[in-house]
Amino acid sequence: MTRVLIVEDDKGIVDFLLPELQHEGFDVFHEADGRSALDHFEKDAADIILLDIMLPKLNGLEVLRRIRKISNVPVIMLTARGETLDKVTGLDSGADDYIAKPFEIEELLARMRAVLRRNADPNLSILKVRDITLNSDSMEVAVKNERVDLSKTEYLLLKTLMENKNVVLSRDKIINAVWGEHHYIDENSVDVYVRYLRAKIDEKAGEEYISTVRGSGYVMRDTANA
Repeated sequence: MTRVLIVEDDKGIVDFLLPELQHEGFDVFHEADGRSALDHFEKDAADIILLDIMLPKLNGLEVLRRIRKISNVPVIMLTARGETLDKVTGLDSGADDYIAKPFEIEELLARMRAVLRRNADPNLSILKVRDITLNSDSMEVAVKNERVDLSKTEYLLLKTLMENKNVVLSRDKIINAVWGEHHYIDENSVDVYVRYLRAKIDEKAGEEYISTVRGSGYVMRDTANA
């Protein structure tokens, strides 16, 4: 049975998650602060950790950093703010994924399954669309085997497009995925970052990867001129 450690001090969220995860067949444990979570993990390692960022005694990012010194256990960060800084800091610290509160249980379960699959098969952490390769573990991107340096926001935007290849994403969906559902940002900012990406990806590859769908949004195609 897959063991899940929930590290969360919000009783309402814990009361929601515990029965849902148990119903799905997980063996679930809970700790309400960072220090207790570390003590628990050292005595009884989990198969996956749901880790809140804002915790008493020891914040979630510090808990993650200490866990990464001894284990590659899958970790999904929980954040109430949904800000880009929280996401990229968590990823830089070794998180496998993140989800902004409030969230639907179906989305969390899907993310947990994906992270557990990637942990079982490290090749699943590699995204590839034509000549673009993205390694979500190292956060490295290459075009035609040449590394491309991206900003954190550019990386998250590219990852979102690659994960949804051949799917037209509206600007609203891109904002929710990259900046967070509760983070206000003008839709024009999406266009600006798409232009940045095109300058680094499309121009380097010599062909179009990110297509504009008039009146709808953007899409990354897995075939040229599709």
